[in-house]
Amino acid sequence: MCQDMIAIARDERGFSLTEVLVVLIVIGVLAAIALPMFIGQRSRGQDASAQSNVRNMVSALESCHTNASSYANCDSSQDVVASGIATGTGNDQVNLATLASNGYEIVARSASGNSYTISKSSGSPPTRTCSPTGKGACPSSGSW
Repeated sequence: MCQDMIAIARDERGFSLTEVLVVLIVIGVLAAIALPMFIGQRSRGQDASAQSNVRNMVSALESCHTNASSYANCDSSQDVVASGIATGTGNDQVNLATLASNGYEIVARSASGNSYTISKSSGSPPTRTCSPTGKGACPSSGSW
C-alpha cells in the first residue's frame, strides 16, 4: 500500500517551467493583437455616437426651420431642446456654431477627440466634414 502511494505521488507532477512560460507567451501575443483592435473599436464607437448626434441635431434644426422659416433662433426652440442632445463645446456634445436665417454649422466632438461638422448655406445641400483626418472613423478625405 505504501508503494502504491509513492507511485501515485511520482505520477502526479505539475507543469514544467517551460510549459508555463510557453502558455504565458501565447497569451501575451494574443493580448498584444487584441488590445489595439479593441481600442480602435472603442474610438470608432465614440465617433459613431458623435456622427449620430450631429445628424439628429440637423433633423431638429430642419424641424425648427419648417416652423419658423429661419435657423437663427433654433438653438432655444422646442425641437432642439426636446431632442435630448447635449449642446456645448465639450466631448459628446453638439455645438450649434453658426445659426443664420438661411444656414447653419453644427459641430459634434466625440470622446475620442474627433470633430464632425455639418454645414448648410442657402439653397445648397449640407456638407459633412471631419477632423483630424485618417483617425478613428474620420477618413483621410475629411468627408464622412
